Amino acid sequence: MLLGTAAVIAMPFLAKAQGKGPEGWPNGRSVSLVIPFTPGGGTDVIGRILQDGLGESFGGSFVMEHKPGASTTVGVRYVARARPDGATLLVGSNSGFTQAPFAYRNLGYDPLADFTHISLLYASAYLLVAHPRWGSFEQVIEAARREPGRLSYGTWGLGSTAHLLMLEMNERTGTEMLHVPFGGPAPALTEILAGRVDMMFTTFAPARAHVLEGRLRALAAPHEGRLAAMPQVPTTGELELPGLLVSAWWGLAGPANLSPPLSVALEQTVASAVGRPAAQRLAEEFGLLPLPLGREAMRARIRRDLAQNEMLMRNAGIMPE
Repeated sequence: MLLGTAAVIAMPFLAKAQGKGPEGWPNGRSVSLVIPFTPGGGTDVIGRILQDGLGESFGGSFVMEHKPGASTTVGVRYVARARPDGATLLVGSNSGFTQAPFAYRNLGYDPLADFTHISLLYASAYLLVAHPRWGSFEQVIEAARREPGRLSYGTWGLGSTAHLLMLEMNERTGTEMLHVPFGGPAPALTEILAGRVDMMFTTFAPARAHVLEGRLRALAAPHEGRLAAMPQVPTTGELELPGLLVSAWWGLAGPANLSPPLSVALEQTVASAVGRPAAQRLAEEFGLLPLPLGREAMRARIRRDLAQNEMLMRNAGIMPE
């Protein structure tokens, strides 16, 4: 039986010792998988997949360490400044690597030079979710046009994926809404559930159970086709917003200057970890879409997204803080 989000997050994991790891591996020490989001999101599901796979290969204890804040830059900066001894790894996302550089003037890290990039992992399925008082996407847009600035939306920070999607949606629908930033998807969803915030674009995992149980309403999916895990939700294209699509992903990285044997071993082990049947089932259940693996794929994706996001941020009028 597949585990729900709460069980995935709550279950402690301590790998059995499997002998010494590769050169540079911190044998006998716990390894922190830094999660730059609040607990309860899709990154925790990825963390569990990595705990299982890395633990089986290397042995030792792998602990998810949540360091949210400032569009994920708090956790990303923490890893950039960590010792390159294998004891600190980052389950990072496009938010910290390719969007934050254009939202924050003093970022404190270089997304390419200050990391050892190990592998892309997954892309995320997204949903536009709202408090159940909103019956449809069309109802939301009608209300927003009638009373500019009254409706509100949550994000996990300036220039985040959720923020850029809402900015584009508002521009294309001729609406104006109030932006309310939070430290991560989970606290934003809490406010929507309570009715104090109206809606947000969110990753699939933290919203899934709330939608299935009727506490949230899924209004749209910013993808080319309907999601297999939630086929009743119309795409943005079906709602006459073609091209309003998400490009969000996660990858594994460490501080710059990890030893080459260690980074190669981690890259190979990631491929084994995400390819496990149990990992594939868990990823599908929580709307995680597999990406090309390996360090070269990750570095190429960062370079491509940096170029694209620079243009998007400029067009949206977002100036670095």
